[in-house]
Amino acid sequence: MAPLSRRTFFKTGALAAALPLGVNAARVDAAPAAPGSVELSWLEGRPGLMTGTTFGVPWPRGALRKEQAFVLSGDKGDLPCQSWPTAYWPDGSLKWTAHALPAMDAAPERLRLRPGSTSAKGGKQLTVKESPGAIVIDTGVIECTIPRQGAELVRSLRRGGRDIARAGKLVALCDDSPDGSTRQTAYESRLQHVMLEQRGPQRSVVKLQGMHRAQDGARSWLPFTLRLYLYAGAESVRVMHTFVFDGDEQKDFVRGLGLRFDVPLGDAPHDRHVRFGGEDGGLWAEGVRNLTGLRRDPGEAVRKAQLAGEAVPPIAERVNKSLHLIPAWGDYSLAQLSPDSFRIRKRTKAGYGWIDAAWGRRAPGLGYIGGASGGLAFGMRDFWQRHPTQLDIRNAHTEAAQVTLWIWSPDAPAMDLRFYHDGMGMETHADELQALDVTYEDYEKGFGTPVGVARSSEFTLWALDTTPAREQLVRMVAQVQSPPQLCAAPAHILATQAFGNLYGLPDRSTPAKAHIEDRLDAHFAFYRDEVEQRRWYGFWDHGDVRHTYDTDRHEWRYDVGGYAWANSELSPDLWLWYAFLRSGRADIFRMGEAMVRHTTDVDTYHLGRFAGLGTRHNVQHWGCSAKQVRISTAVYRRMYYYLTADERTGDVMRELLDADLRLDAVDPVRKLPNQPPKGPYPVRASFGTDWASLAANWLTEWERSGDTRYRDKILTGMRDIAAMQHGFFSGERMGYEPRTGRLHNMAGDSIKASHLNAVFGAVEVFDELIALTGDKAFENAWLDYCALYNAPKDEQQRRLGKPHGGSDVLVIGHSRLTAYAAWRRKDPALARRAWHEFAGVRPYPPFVATKVTGAATLNPVTEVPWATTNDTAQWGLAAIQNLALIGDAL
Repeated sequence: MAPLSRRTFFKTGALAAALPLGVNAARVDAAPAAPGSVELSWLEGRPGLMTGTTFGVPWPRGALRKEQAFVLSGDKGDLPCQSWPTAYWPDGSLKWTAHALPAMDAAPERLRLRPGSTSAKGGKQLTVKESPGAIVIDTGVIECTIPRQGAELVRSLRRGGRDIARAGKLVALCDDSPDGSTRQTAYESRLQHVMLEQRGPQRSVVKLQGMHRAQDGARSWLPFTLRLYLYAGAESVRVMHTFVFDGDEQKDFVRGLGLRFDVPLGDAPHDRHVRFGGEDGGLWAEGVRNLTGLRRDPGEAVRKAQLAGEAVPPIAERVNKSLHLIPAWGDYSLAQLSPDSFRIRKRTKAGYGWIDAAWGRRAPGLGYIGGASGGLAFGMRDFWQRHPTQLDIRNAHTEAAQVTLWIWSPDAPAMDLRFYHDGMGMETHADELQALDVTYEDYEKGFGTPVGVARSSEFTLWALDTTPAREQLVRMVAQVQSPPQLCAAPAHILATQAFGNLYGLPDRSTPAKAHIEDRLDAHFAFYRDEVEQRRWYGFWDHGDVRHTYDTDRHEWRYDVGGYAWANSELSPDLWLWYAFLRSGRADIFRMGEAMVRHTTDVDTYHLGRFAGLGTRHNVQHWGCSAKQVRISTAVYRRMYYYLTADERTGDVMRELLDADLRLDAVDPVRKLPNQPPKGPYPVRASFGTDWASLAANWLTEWERSGDTRYRDKILTGMRDIAAMQHGFFSGERMGYEPRTGRLHNMAGDSIKASHLNAVFGAVEVFDELIALTGDKAFENAWLDYCALYNAPKDEQQRRLGKPHGGSDVLVIGHSRLTAYAAWRRKDPALARRAWHEFAGVRPYPPFVATKVTGAATLNPVTEVPWATTNDTAQWGLAAIQNLALIGDAL
């Protein structure tokens, strides 16, 4: 049936009866798929290579029981599919499910998922064998043996009864000086725990954890987690690797960090081939012993076969008898030390000189070594974006080559994580506050530590039975850069309300709506293009954006205290994910994915004194002394997790569950003046930047596992806030008891609000909590706050007894609170006020870029001088949410 407008719904309520249980008719702007069938599409179009993929799908509340099985269908019928739940509604019904599709020769253009009894049979299936010493997984094409102890993470990758790769391990190099030394120490992985995390017919996952240990056993450090993903029918293995820095940044300077394998070689040197991916479908392809360009011709068929990677036919005698006189090149390196340049070098063997073989701009991170009888292709995702990176092949002229995928290139300067200044002049608390006033930097000695930050990297390994055709290698390049991802249609996700009520599908039905939609697109395009224009790349930086612009220098304030990296400040993460949910656009998804990877790992502490907390915006991602849950909160990660079922993201969200236990020792407001004394309470917490962030962590765990401990913590806090005399206006801080979850009024009958409380995910989390719990007292308290925060001062005086005193710097961002109250209370006057706040109180200037050239800048730049990430994120969220909630009042 055709969808009814929101206005028709308010008049008749007719749509509610026509939709599945749990769908709010007022939130559906396009006809969703029937609840029994979900249309799926490829994020970037049908992949040319399908090595297996995993995706998530939401379901309406109460629609499906937790034991429900599923059937996946393609263009030619049902397909093998493995399914499992990732979240539940409070009634126990399925909220999110994950599904794994095996490797395929040709992926269908479109797919549909529906509840059913069993998935399709046939095709290859995974088999898993466990023993005390190892786990062996057979995809039907390759066999992967994973030992349970020792240095090796992968004992062997076998195909057709022979080893293609073996002795896979992590390696690290460390100096005690950033400029190098003669005391460099080598480390390699040492397993501590190996677990078969998922065992299925289409997808199996092994989780390995350990440390990097010095070869003399004197030291173990750099804890790692590595997952191996194997799909039925695949000739490849996906690897997700994470390490955490736990050293002394004044003494430990990582010189190299990588994943290494041995690759047995049995073909003659002229039948061994080296490949490196290039830009725009290009490929660097040579033999270990080249037969082209010789003074004597080995034969046209020989030359063509070698160039194609095939076994050469008989070689002309005049050349054949002199093969031993033609140099064999054993060592190769492709190093990407900047975002705009890579170099390929080669040499005959160690002890002899390197020669430059080729230069290029941006390498996609794929390599290959092998011959007519097989070899190993290897890829590293975000290769040039995460510079300095490197791919090494060594000893290709011998019986076994060595391959190393360096996530930190040993050819680059050492990884220097020291704080960027010495803190001189900031000897007292007053000095620190003065610095905050002038540079916006929240400095505190010892707090700008990298101990506990992490980085994850993704690899793909192919165990091949012959050297692939050049076209096949180019398809592998595309798979490494953008792994195939299936997504449910935006209309379906919206209709389930799995992410609440706060967004709708794009709507250009009126000039005013079209103007906002166009500006939303322009804001995203600006930041997407700024990543490229400003080269926001690099190992630690990729995925983040800058905070504020310096119009005088025509440059973002990369070196000014708290104005540099954004670190999730005012929720750019949420802006991107809501923009994706409503549009399904691949470019938004990929930018959001990179931001999740960055903020989850780099901006969040994973061990040490700040474990579970994030770091406020700074010149260095970990530099600010404000260690807060408003940055680490799961609200910025859960959308990506549910859409992809990514285990790494799931791990980190579980790390956050007890972050509130840190808030006593790391008081969020220890530096702010005029704060209420702690009194009997361990923690002073705000309802937004603190409690709402914690509630997002607990909500995610409650829906993932059904653990009622975290549900009860949420309900306790909701009850306590609603019971306070002035609800959310009961002061900026509340007393908080981490063990019980109780919140206490520390302000008595005083009234106070903060402009920051609603801009770190509180609006979004509270919308979901109200719908999930049905807590009317909490809802009313929240709606009062939403209606009054931006209200005229006389109305605040009338309703609260006095104005709440909150800043008006984020009026546009807070217009979505007014809109929410208007929607829930069906108040046309509030809806009109919300649009006035959005567009009329402090209107934005035209979003027009200008070009700056000449001596004013290093390079010509296109800029929007007044743009800031804070304003962009909050304007974007307000635009999306206002259109969804009160679009008819525009």
